[in-house]
Amino acid sequence: MELWTSARRSKVIDVRGVLGVLVLFYTIGVESRKSVKWDYFEYGASSCRAHSASVSDFGGVGDGTTVNTKAFQAAIDHLSQFSSEGGSLLYVPPGRWLTGSFNLTSYFTLYLDKDAVLLGSENESEYPLIEPLPSYGRGRDADGARYSSLIFGKNLTDVVITGANGTIDGQGELWWTKFRAGKLDYTRPYLIEIMFSTDVQISNLTLINSPSWNVHPVYCSNVVVQGLTILAPVKSPNTDGINPDSCTNTRIQDCYIVSGDDCVAVKSGWDEYGISFGMPTKQLVIRRLTCISPTSAVIALGSEMSGGIEDVRAEDITAIDSESGC
Repeated sequence: MELWTSARRSKVIDVRGVLGVLVLFYTIGVESRKSVKWDYFEYGASSCRAHSASVSDFGGVGDGTTVNTKAFQAAIDHLSQFSSEGGSLLYVPPGRWLTGSFNLTSYFTLYLDKDAVLLGSENESEYPLIEPLPSYGRGRDADGARYSSLIFGKNLTDVVITGANGTIDGQGELWWTKFRAGKLDYTRPYLIEIMFSTDVQISNLTLINSPSWNVHPVYCSNVVVQGLTILAPVKSPNTDGINPDSCTNTRIQDCYIVSGDDCVAVKSGWDEYGISFGMPTKQLVIRRLTCISPTSAVIALGSEMSGGIEDVRAEDITAIDSESGC
């Protein structure tokens, strides 16, 4: 299996100061750029939660073989009752926790211990089918439905996915093989996808071997992605690092990304569907990243961007063996 470190580290582009993206892409319905105070946005979620539990309290077994999908969902469903009482935290202790897709709740923190590894199931039946994104109109790998991401959330407020640098391993090799062979009936799951949500934080984790995109906040506002290490073989298909999509007020910072595709891809919908949906990505700051992407971009604007992109600032980016800066 190709190692992440196989990228040729001799090709280094060290971008200090503003990378100069401050790029404006205007499509139908996008107004001209207004002055933005870039550092005004601070994440407002509570750092502490009033209630907590461990996934092991709900029958979870971290032996690497027991499927814990029901345990994760039962724990989150139980903790959801505390959303109006100071929120809740689900602790993932040391171990190897095999699971399929599960849904998060509001006023909630998912916290991985430094020795915890969340393993994505290789069983397709562990990933429910969901509708294509409204701004895309169809699946990316195949027409029609798509598999829900390993960690999924929709219509949430104040959700945190974090840890002491615990690991989420998507076990993507099986998915990559099927994709290359044209044997997928539906679009591959992402590692983390949060939709139609506000006050989102994803931080201090190691993400490896995603079946497709790693982090996909879509139709969200007030998003912070920071302190992530994202690793994929440099020839793995579509393993983008972080893809803010039709989001407002997003900060991506202090991450190390090795990708088989773009390290960061800024998106806002596909063709006529994105135009019709009409939700641009705007007020985005990207800074202090180190990126390896031999076949793709460090920061890509698009290619799915028909809803518009505006007010993007990127600075202090180190690109190692990348096909292009942006």
